[in-house]
Order: sequence, then structure tokens, then C-alpha cells
Amino acid sequence: MNKSWMAAAAALLLAGAAGAWHAYTPPDLDAPEPVPMEVLDKDGKLLGHHLAPSAQEIAGLSNAAQVMLGRRLLNETARLLPDNVGNGLNCNSCHMANGREPLRNHYLNTGGNYPRYMPRPGKEIDLAERINGCFVRSMNGRKLAVESAEMQGMLAYMHWLGRGMAKGAKVSGKTEGPIDMSLRPDPVRGEQIYAAQCASCHGNNGEGMKDASGDYLFPPLWGEESFNIGAGMARLSKAAAFVKHNMPLAVTYEPPFGQTVLPDQDAIDVAEYFIKQPRPDFAGKVNDWPRDNKPKDARY
Repeated sequence: MNKSWMAAAAALLLAGAAGAWHAYTPPDLDAPEPVPMEVLDKDGKLLGHHLAPSAQEIAGLSNAAQVMLGRRLLNETARLLPDNVGNGLNCNSCHMANGREPLRNHYLNTGGNYPRYMPRPGKEIDLAERINGCFVRSMNGRKLAVESAEMQGMLAYMHWLGRGMAKGAKVSGKTEGPIDMSLRPDPVRGEQIYAAQCASCHGNNGEGMKDASGDYLFPPLWGEESFNIGAGMARLSKAAAFVKHNMPLAVTYEPPFGQTVLPDQDAIDVAEYFIKQPRPDFAGKVNDWPRDNKPKDARY
């Protein structure tokens, strides 16, 4: 093979490669545009539609500083409120996407849902009481003063997300997704799923993963830095539904979170495994469900 022929062949290959390069269009990995959700009254009648507002709109609010503070606190709770958070979790460890997405424990209905009767305390509570319940349970910490700037900021953010909706109305998008709780959990199989699907982010021993500054990138799922047994996430039905509809992240490039949905059995098995691992106790458990039947999956 002479050199001129080899040079010509190389040129053709390079030209083909260049053409292929220019023809390649990278995929659009941005999340799809948000879709307005149906707004329903207490009887399920359609009242209209609601689009979760964007963070850019906060700047135009008369209470912009208060709403932005609330947004930051929900995202960075452990760092900004160390006297009230007793572990490594943030509010949005469980309320993902800033509380704006269905099936991810959103806040879109939260502002209009309270005061309301709650079976666990056995009484009607307001939204500040509900938030403080999360501080002492999910974050294994201490209550915030209701009149504090921090509490008022979180309340303002949640009310802003549902702005414009009539009292008693709510968006149709559920906070939690469905899960088949008739399935029998297998924690041994769940441990295997955890090792394959969860440990790379949450640690081999459920310890979570921190960044160079010591803040958690991925929250701990058991141990002293995780939620206590009084938290909703300590119940199998809550944990399994969350896992099914939100985990594992970054397995595919599908928007909006790059998530591969696990089968119901896998979600139930892995949730049964990690919620039964050692975690803090909750002294206030003796006062729970004073009037209503305790759920079958309560940890105590």
C-alpha cells in the first residue's frame, strides 16, 4: 500500500468522522416545562389549574426576603439551624425539588391544609405545629419558636407556593405516590438491593455522604445522624412509597431527576431493610395516637 493511498484513506476517515461529529446533536437533558395541575375543591370539583411558581418570581414579592429565607432554610436546615436540628437532615431531604413536585412530598397544598385534625397527636394542629413535629421527629431536634423569623419564613414560602388557590382547594398532584402494601417485605433481599442501588450514595452503613465542607450531599438513612423512630419515614408505607417514586437518582438521563423507578416489591424490601436499622428513639412516642388506632407499620 503506497503512502499516497494511505494518506487519502486517512483523509476520508477524518472527513467522515468530522461529518459524524457535526451531525451529532446532544440530547436535551433539561427537565420538561412544568404542567399546570388541576385545582379541586373538597368534593373533587375542578376549580381551575395551578402552576408551581418559579424561584425567580420571589424577587417581585413584597415579602421577598422572608420567602427567600424560608426557601433557604428548607434546603439548608441542618447548616442554618444547628440548635434545632439534631442530625444531618434538611427539610428537603424528604420534600424534594423545593417542595414543588408531585409524588415528592410537595408543599403546594400545605399552606391551605392547616389547621387540620391529625391522628398522631389526636388533635387539630396548625402549620407551625406540623413543622415543629418534623423538627423533633425527622430531624431529631428541638422546636423552633413560632414567632421566630425562621419559622415565619418557612410558613411564608409554603403559603407562596399555593398562592391564588381558594381556601380548602388543593392541587390534584399527590404528595406521595401509590405503593402496593399487600406485598410481604423481605429485608434480606432488601439488604442486597440496598448494596446494589443505594450504598453508593447513602453509604455501606447508611451513614450518608458528605462534601468537603462537612455538609451532607446524601442524607444518612440510619444511625444517630438520621431520623428517629417517631418520624413518618420510619413507617414502611411512607418509606417504601418515597423510595419507589424518588429513588434511585441519576441512574438514567430521563428528566427531571434521572431516576429509575423500582418495582413495588423492590421498594418495599429495601425500605423494610433500612428503616429497621438502628436509629434514635423518640421520647414523645408515648403520647402518639391517643384517640385513633395506631397504624400497623408504626415502629412502636
